[in-house]
Amino acid sequence: MNAPMSAMTFGFRRLSAALLLLALVVASQSEARALDFPALTGRVVDDAHVLSSETMAQLIERLADFEAKSSDQVVVATVRSTGDTAIEPYANQLFRHWGLGQAGENNGVLLLVAIDDRKMRIEVGYGLEGILTDLLSRLIIENSMVPEFRAGNYQAGIGRGVDDIISVLEGNAAELKARAERNAGKSNGQDTMGMIFFGLFVLFFASMFGFSILASIFGKKLAPGRYKWLGIAVSYGGGSSSGLAGSRGRAGGSGGGFSGGGGSSGGGGASGGW
Repeated sequence: MNAPMSAMTFGFRRLSAALLLLALVVASQSEARALDFPALTGRVVDDAHVLSSETMAQLIERLADFEAKSSDQVVVATVRSTGDTAIEPYANQLFRHWGLGQAGENNGVLLLVAIDDRKMRIEVGYGLEGILTDLLSRLIIENSMVPEFRAGNYQAGIGRGVDDIISVLEGNAAELKARAERNAGKSNGQDTMGMIFFGLFVLFFASMFGFSILASIFGKKLAPGRYKWLGIAVSYGGGSSSGLAGSRGRAGGSGGGFSGGGGSSGGGGASGGW
């Protein structure tokens, strides 16, 4: 009698395992259908159709030139909606799905706009979180993009967002600081907040300057003027290239063969709405 009972128990366990596997497969397929990502066709994926062909051409050229100089990959995407998924997990999964940036450097940035949801997000790869911080990403959204979007100027808002992202990655956030100070001056009772932002900017650049000095002392020399310390590559005298530049020369075209390099993001960046 023990043998039949053992056989029944074994059969029940196998059936339970099969049903559990089936449930996981169904759940996975349901999630994939819910997150219906557009294809990565180029540096600008206008799935919501809010950009003119001229604006797209200008953005693609701007992003391609910047990637050729720095190896940092910035991609713009517009969608109608992220569905039932909040824009933060949607952007993070889309970033990983496309594999933006390089696998060894994780130096990608995704600027995502969900038109019908009235939401936007800057998703930053691991390797650039020290430069394009959450605070700077939020300032770009609030000061450059939101005012234009509220006026219905989607193209201008996206263009200004791209310009500010590149400016920060090139190590120049002076305009962002000035804009934050002007906006703080216009807001009643916001003087203290403006001082806090200014202090954070000073602290940020002081820490980056200190890090660059320590990298040249304690880091591993990769090439003339390039060192790697604590997993971060630092370049000196590279003109307008990013301070955390990876290997060069992976610019690619604006379509046809364009793809991410396998980079990843841990959720760094900022979101906003209009």
